[in-house]
Amino acid sequence: NFQRETMKIFFSPFSSYVRKCLVAGHELGLNDRIELLPSNAHPVNRDKEIIAQNPLGKVPTFFTDDGTALYDSRVICEYLDALANGSLFPRDGAARWSALTLQSLGDGILDAALLARYEDVARPEAIRWPEWRAAQRDKAETSLAHLETKPTQLANRVDIGTLTVGCALWYLDLRFPDLNWRQRHPQVAAWYSAFSQRPSMQASWSLPAKVVS
Repeated sequence: NFQRETMKIFFSPFSSYVRKCLVAGHELGLNDRIELLPSNAHPVNRDKEIIAQNPLGKVPTFFTDDGTALYDSRVICEYLDALANGSLFPRDGAARWSALTLQSLGDGILDAALLARYEDVARPEAIRWPEWRAAQRDKAETSLAHLETKPTQLANRVDIGTLTVGCALWYLDLRFPDLNWRQRHPQVAAWYSAFSQRPSMQASWSLPAKVVS
């Protein structure tokens, strides 16, 4: 039995990295102990409330029960895994390096997708760079092509690597439905079709409704 704690996280419903932390928390049985805090993270109009706790001003920013701030998603997920004595992060050996490397691949897809998204919604239209956006989207494409040739990297495992890739595919579907990645990567699509049925992947989160007095 692990110690009961009350934890908090700056929340954005469309942040793939916040979702990654909450999916990990769900897998570990910790979600009912994580309070969602409102936030307004933006790459240009930065949220001063987040900056006061995390100088990068980014979500996810997470607080342990004693108020310690943790960031980014990699640190938060590993903290949650250690707290719950989980197995999302294998402790040693080849399994650990495989999980961490797959996590990096998933995070890289998310990083690139987020940059492409910012090009669409944060950069003024007059100075947008289509080739930059295309190159970021291509990082997702080459990553999925890699996984398509090595489907055993995803099969029969639930760890931080597969959870991160799952969240990356969730974000691609959310923001870039025109990618139609399933047509080109059927083995990845088949894996995701099954993996996305996990309760943690099906879960949704939202801020509590405000009480009007």
